[in-house]
Amino acid sequence: MSRPQVLISTICLFALPLLAQVADSERPIPVLTGNAGFITTSENGETTLTPQINPVLLLPLGDHWLIESRAEFEGELERPAGASGFDGDFNKELDYLQVDYIANPYLTVTVGRFLTPFGMYNERLYPIWIRDLQQVPLIFPIGTGSSDGLMLRGGFSLNSKVNLNYASYFSTLSTNDTLDSDRNIGGRIGLFFPGPRVEAGVSWQKSLQEDRKNSFGFHFAWQPPRVPMNIRSEYARSDDGSGYWIESAYRLSQIPVWNHVMRRTELVARMQQFFKGENTAPGGPDNEYNLPFGNVQQPDLGLNYYIHDGLKVSGSYGRWFGHKDWNTWEMGIAYRFALPLGREQ
Repeated sequence: MSRPQVLISTICLFALPLLAQVADSERPIPVLTGNAGFITTSENGETTLTPQINPVLLLPLGDHWLIESRAEFEGELERPAGASGFDGDFNKELDYLQVDYIANPYLTVTVGRFLTPFGMYNERLYPIWIRDLQQVPLIFPIGTGSSDGLMLRGGFSLNSKVNLNYASYFSTLSTNDTLDSDRNIGGRIGLFFPGPRVEAGVSWQKSLQEDRKNSFGFHFAWQPPRVPMNIRSEYARSDDGSGYWIESAYRLSQIPVWNHVMRRTELVARMQQFFKGENTAPGGPDNEYNLPFGNVQQPDLGLNYYIHDGLKVSGSYGRWFGHKDWNTWEMGIAYRFALPLGREQ
């Protein structure tokens, strides 16, 4: 644990890939970015407090090389029903630490630890600043997480109306607590239609160890051009279970009254279901995959208020329907930061 901790403390950190080319008169500079937040959750008689910070480091090396890393420092303090105080611990994880070589506008080669490109939630929506609802979907553990190995990704236009994006990867086995990874191969391919602002794609993952299972996924996203709304959905299936989620987020900026408030307010609704699989533990939670241990469905309603560009507060209510039924309440605050680590040239 000591060497990974030193690695985290010296590299620290969430990043979005830097694919844009810069002009000859401008040179890229390092950036420290990320988010911090505090979430409180009440469900099934228990209350959980979750403070966290997710720093990201972007270190460009010329016009074609980029080192990027994200770390996660998260506390999980629980108070069971009837208890008078909180108890728990703090966890440290290295989500990714990768070297990117931008070979050309259509191909980027990545080596190191990277987010597994399965579906869209893991890479695009996971940070607490970006999430519309703070709880991750029930099917999130299927096919996602981090991988240690090699990835090829990119995109190009098929014609004036369709763009294609792709990612393929190989991951090796690692049993290190901080750099844990399974031995897998897989990939994702998607089509984006700029006119209607629609994207649809499929994912596949093959395990090269133990039961050598296959995982399949489908994702869909739509931003209606004339309505301030995001509609997103995913489906995933493996021997560990299957399920889907569909989510809609609507910014109230088109409402004419109290516009200074409404344009900062966002309403969110999500419906999701999980169906147990062949490997689901029959008597309790599947600890390896952190999936429900039975068939579950859960609707959620949420509200986000953006105090300013880098700060938002959120709240949500959900109802879990499974072997037992309970309510889930969440409140949270998230802050996004970005700090240049040098002077523009």
